[in-house]
Amino acid sequence: MLKTRIILVVVSAIVIWLIFLLPKAVVENEQELTKADSASSKTASAMPTTHASVPQALLQSIKNLRVQFAKSTDEKNAIFADSLQSLYRQASQFDSAAWFGEKAATFFNTTKSFLKAGTNFYDASTFAMDAQKQKALAEKARLWLGKVVEANPKNYEARIKVAMTYLSSGAPMQGIGQLRGVLAEDPKNELALFNMGMLSVQSGQNSKAIDWLKQLEEVNPNHIQGELLLGVAYANENRKNEAKAQFEKVKKMSSDPAVQSTVESYLNDLK
Repeated sequence: MLKTRIILVVVSAIVIWLIFLLPKAVVENEQELTKADSASSKTASAMPTTHASVPQALLQSIKNLRVQFAKSTDEKNAIFADSLQSLYRQASQFDSAAWFGEKAATFFNTTKSFLKAGTNFYDASTFAMDAQKQKALAEKARLWLGKVVEANPKNYEARIKVAMTYLSSGAPMQGIGQLRGVLAEDPKNELALFNMGMLSVQSGQNSKAIDWLKQLEEVNPNHIQGELLLGVAYANENRKNEAKAQFEKVKKMSSDPAVQSTVESYLNDLK
């Protein structure tokens, strides 16, 4: 239960952080998204180090398991890697979780192990600040989540995450096409609608963003991130009254400090 709560908080923080950055990094049109770094990079092959920010009890559990991982081989090694993956994810260290998850997935060769590894690579890529590292992690995420989609094309969450990996890999229009494909099959998919809204804001197509986010609002009027992003789209369109009303609405929807801080920042910008 604690692990799930930690993950939910972290994922929410990622989304709020991304929304907070959007107005400061809007590109002029969708074609601008096709620009990508030509340099390629690989995920580090060395075993990841532990992280000082990990709580002491969790850090000790990780250290103990790493000792066993280093000494074991074959199936036991994979079992320890899977356990380390879970512990690092609980510690919100997704890059390390992904490294061990790949070790486990390579051995177990199951859809479940593919999903775990791919999800960790995806979350690690979301946190990565370096463009080359982000690209490398996104490509790994696409590799493992692609195996999940191959086994089950109706796993829309995996398909959406695969689509989003193209944004940092030089083929954003392919990702957008895949998102539209999900919506063609599942028009009320909240994650796809939200991502289409966010991508529209990022590409400066705020009127389209408003359309996508209003659709999301019809599906789920309590989608806080979607309601917040709708306020951003209104603000970018210079529809100040609607933006202010939207941000005030979001303030009443959530007492989360991250949400409150972000809303206040936008309201101050509108003064």
